Amino acid sequence: MRVYLPGTFPMLVEWLAAGAARPSDLAGVPAHAVTAALREWYHDADLDELEHAAQLDAAVSSLRLLALDPSAPRRRVVLAVDVEDPEAQPASPAGRSAITLDRAVPMVRWASALIDDVDAEPVVTQAVSALEAAAPGDDDAQFDIDEAEAVELGWYAVQELPHLLH
Repeated sequence: MRVYLPGTFPMLVEWLAAGAARPSDLAGVPAHAVTAALREWYHDADLDELEHAAQLDAAVSSLRLLALDPSAPRRRVVLAVDVEDPEAQPASPAGRSAITLDRAVPMVRWASALIDDVDAEPVVTQAVSALEAAAPGDDDAQFDIDEAEAVELGWYAVQELPHLLH
């Protein structure tokens, strides 16, 4: 099963040094995957569209992690990893694609990373600032989050990550 772990630059640096992504670092923010609830919600979608929806949800979760770490660069990080199905459990009511993982994912199971370009920092910064107001339904704040979602994340191979982060 492909899982999308939200993260931040400091988290990714730590995960690279440890040789594994630790879901315990997510501070209660869920990981994301194609779940039964996501399939039901987006029933006309093919697998690529479902995975894209899970990636977008993980990118929003990355915003939440950025809100917890004011010192982190304002760039979303989503790590795509492969796990066995029993390792991932639905995390309802956290969202349609939300899951929890109970163990670290070693680098050999990392597929790629999706990371904002430095040019996205102003939009991401605005979205992080809007999270709290968007939760109860502030349309202007939700617009800021939607603007960040519209920014394409760059794709990076796992072997490129050490060079990207240093």
